[in-house]
Amino acid sequence: MAPNRLHTKTSRIIALCSMANFINAADRVIMPIAIIPMKSEFNWSLHWQGWILSAFAFGYFSSQLLHLPSLQNDKQVLGACAANRFGAKSVLLFAVFLWSFSNMMTPILAPSLPALILTRVLLGLGEGLGLPTIFHIFANNVPIEERSRAFGYLAAAGSVGQTFASVVCPHLPWPIMFYLFGSLGMVWVLIWLILYSEYRDSTVDELPLIQPKVTNHNIRWVEFLCHWPLWAIYVAHFAMNWSNYIIMQWLPTYLSSHLGANKESISLTAAPYVFNSLVGVVAGHYADILITQRWSVLSVRRLMSSIGLIGPGVFLLMFCAVDNLLAAVILVSISMGLCACNSAGHLSNHADIAPNHAGATFAVSNSLATLPGILCGPVTAELVIASGNRWFPVFVLAATLNFTGAIIYVSQSSASQIL
Repeated sequence: MAPNRLHTKTSRIIALCSMANFINAADRVIMPIAIIPMKSEFNWSLHWQGWILSAFAFGYFSSQLLHLPSLQNDKQVLGACAANRFGAKSVLLFAVFLWSFSNMMTPILAPSLPALILTRVLLGLGEGLGLPTIFHIFANNVPIEERSRAFGYLAAAGSVGQTFASVVCPHLPWPIMFYLFGSLGMVWVLIWLILYSEYRDSTVDELPLIQPKVTNHNIRWVEFLCHWPLWAIYVAHFAMNWSNYIIMQWLPTYLSSHLGANKESISLTAAPYVFNSLVGVVAGHYADILITQRWSVLSVRRLMSSIGLIGPGVFLLMFCAVDNLLAAVILVSISMGLCACNSAGHLSNHADIAPNHAGATFAVSNSLATLPGILCGPVTAELVIASGNRWFPVFVLAATLNFTGAIIYVSQSSASQIL
């Protein structure tokens, strides 16, 4: 294949996958915004709001199980089994269609709570298949010298999608929110179908994204569960995601019910995602600088995780103590921004302690860290109702988990290879 044609094909794959992630990320923030007018129209209790918001995580968790490693003859087979078996491009096509169809069916099925919850589960299932499949596509279709740029565009598209949806959706009737982004996904499906034949015969890139540091693949499942440094990562990831799901699922409701935010003010929920993206880039560069200045890798990982867990915990407590809308948005944005430091902390620690099995350890960690998405919906509703419609216990619990996660990570983490 000629170099120019190869470059064009690669660019189209990167652009289409980035667009898919734009839609993926945008879809996640629609329901937390739409549920404000929907709860009044359908007279949902706070308990049911919690289950509706958490239904997405049930589907997402189920899809993560498809990406957990399996063991055959004591040899590890990395996840993405669906992509390997059916073809990554076909799986991504199915994933985008499933989550887009679920979005478009949401306004139709909203009067029935069981049907609505089912659409939310299917949305989570489709979106959970999305990113791992895109990673598989990039690994096998994007040359190694272009992969950093490809993943940069991918991450940026997700952040832009969340910001775009947070700004636009509050100004739309709630059914239009779902129809708009569902239709956008269907347009993506048609474009992917048209270009599919062009990509179908692409050769597999034999260069790995990173060179493994070890060659031992004889790892038993118990190895992923019996090392304290791994559990330090798992606990930190769980704590981080609890706070993140609280913000993603409940921030619009909190601003509306507790601080009296109107439709225009709800657009301010885009600010935390912008802060998170900006701080994530700065934190990554700063962490690399510290390592080049002869800080130990372990010290940098602990520092960044401490900032990424303790910082958000402190600012969440300050956030729930203020009654001014602008001050609250600023504080929660700082909290989400500091949370991005975890990318250079425990999220990067997988490659330090399990360089040849980082995909497997991350799959375990990400599966456990999806549990907060399932739990924090009903738990939040219960805490608010039990405390007389006060939200303080919700954020105290989130902060406590963050502080606990930071203590466990700092005391038990390691940067030495264990797998």
